[in-house]
Order: sequence, then C-alpha cells, then structure tokens
Amino acid sequence: MSTFMAKPQEVERKWYVINADGKTLGRVATEAARLLRGKHKPTFTPHVDTGDHVIIINAEKIRLTGNKLQKKQYIRYTGYPGGLKVMNYATLLKTFPERAIEKAVKGMIPHNSLGRKMVKKLKVYRGNNHPHTAQKPEVWEIKD
Repeated sequence: MSTFMAKPQEVERKWYVINADGKTLGRVATEAARLLRGKHKPTFTPHVDTGDHVIIINAEKIRLTGNKLQKKQYIRYTGYPGGLKVMNYATLLKTFPERAIEKAVKGMIPHNSLGRKMVKKLKVYRGNNHPHTAQKPEVWEIKD
C-alpha cells in the first residue's frame, strides 16, 4: 500500500463564490486559503497545486473586530528613500477593500513558487457582480 500523490494534470478544478457581506476578514481569508490550497479535497498533496478557483464578492462589506480598524496598519515600501507608506485599515477598506482581502489570503498561503501559483486563482470584487458566470461557480458558505 502506497500513499496517493496527485499529479498536476489529473487535478479537477472547480470555481467557488464566497460572499463577504458581514463576515469577519480572518474567517473569509482562512476559508479562501483552504480552498486555494486544496485542503478540502481528499486528493490533497502538499507539493502539488490541487486547489480550486475562489471568487470573493462584496469585499467592501467585510468586518474587522475590536479596534483593528484604527490600530491595524497596512505597510508598504516604494523602494525609494523615505518611501515607507503606512495606512490604517479603515482607510484601506474605504479605498482598496480588495487589497485588504488579497493581503490576508496571501499571508496564509505558502511563501514559495507554488504559493504564487495558488494566489493567482483568487479573484476579489467589490459589490455583487463578477465576470466569471461562464465558469458556473458554486456558492461556498462560511459557518460563523
């Protein structure tokens, strides 16, 4: 008896939609990372991208608990001297709500070339509409 190892050409991919309306950022991000990684499948193999495509809608309606809206910061560096940009999450969620979710999910995926492939399957949109109706995505419910 040997351990099953999935092959990249044999992986079947599905599309899932997660509605972030009123959900906590961390809960949505962990479910999205789990789906992108493929941990919900019995054929999960750590060194193969067995995950599915994930669409997150209503990104602007996501919640943060406690004082995180004012205290949590989004930090990036432009590469130039004095180019450190700091923004609190209240401002980030007003201007770029997609970026907040993408950053949270990306932090939960492996930080290597396989993880970069997985993150490309994440699509985040403001509002209810998305251009992926042709892929017939299934709704993925998050239990709070």
